[in-house]
Amino acid sequence: MNGQSGWAERGRMILVVLATLFATCLIVANIIAVKLVSIGGWVVPAGVIAYPLTFLFTDVIAELYGRKIASRVVWVGFGASILMVILVFGGRLLPPAPFWEGQSAYESILSMVPRITLASMIAYLMSQHHDVFAFHFWRQKTKGRFLWLCNNASTIVSQALDTGVFITIAFWGTVPTGTLTNMLLSQYIIKLAIAACDTPFCYMLVGLLRKRVKQSPPIGAQAWV
Repeated sequence: MNGQSGWAERGRMILVVLATLFATCLIVANIIAVKLVSIGGWVVPAGVIAYPLTFLFTDVIAELYGRKIASRVVWVGFGASILMVILVFGGRLLPPAPFWEGQSAYESILSMVPRITLASMIAYLMSQHHDVFAFHFWRQKTKGRFLWLCNNASTIVSQALDTGVFITIAFWGTVPTGTLTNMLLSQYIIKLAIAACDTPFCYMLVGLLRKRVKQSPPIGAQAWV
């Protein structure tokens, strides 16, 4: 492997790794979101530790490969979520072994996954596509400079969309109204804090990987279509 073909293959492998990390965080967030946790008096789904990372990976992909590729990765994640729901439901239908006593626990925990995932997918499509759009909007406005601004400006609104849609659909009617409001506010604040903390990692990943992708950061990614 050498020359342009070597760089192209390396660029493809980096994209595969980033897309895999993105899909992993997305699916894990959907599964663990059934658990509600209390952080300093704030009630949030446990998925709050995983889902914000998806915005980090889409921003890095958008910066390195362009808006079109980032949008395709978002759709791949959507398909992976649907497949996860089908497999979880299929696992629930399989007859348990006679000596296994965990069927009720399986159903109790994972029966919420379809609703959680439905809420997540609706919020996901709205927020992730907005994030990709907004990232490139700010990137064009800043003429490719100020990655921190593109990263945070796109994420702030995207996280608000995601939190409002997800919490409302996933937990409406299952928790008291006061708790629902607490969840909306606290999850958004925590997501913003995580988004602010991931900005240095966005710079680090882009700086590290751009050399290996060996391409300038264009608006669009015709070479990868």
